[in-house]
Amino acid sequence: MRTGNEPLQARSPLKIRCGLAFWGLLWAIAGAVAFILAGRPEWAAACAAVALLAATDLVVVIWHIHQGPHYQPGKDIPPYEPDRGRNEAFGRWNTRGRKRDTRP
Repeated sequence: MRTGNEPLQARSPLKIRCGLAFWGLLWAIAGAVAFILAGRPEWAAACAAVALLAATDLVVVIWHIHQGPHYQPGKDIPPYEPDRGRNEAFGRWNTRGRKRDTRP
């Protein structure tokens, strides 16, 4: 959740996460191939499992990037208003000592 107090240059780290997932996928595949060639099937299976995790993460990150500004705000998206203890959906205060508004 954006609180509204981050700097104007703050951006989502999805592109960096995408690059790191791709880099991890490449190294995990290379490790699996190297361990297969070295005759170590246990380590090859471990590298294949890491490659599967990296590939899954890469798919999720690309999906979030394609979702657009909702997941990766651009410079034209203003910061959200900070949460001040008010639940706007139900019209009730969440702080102690105040009577809750029960109107729909």
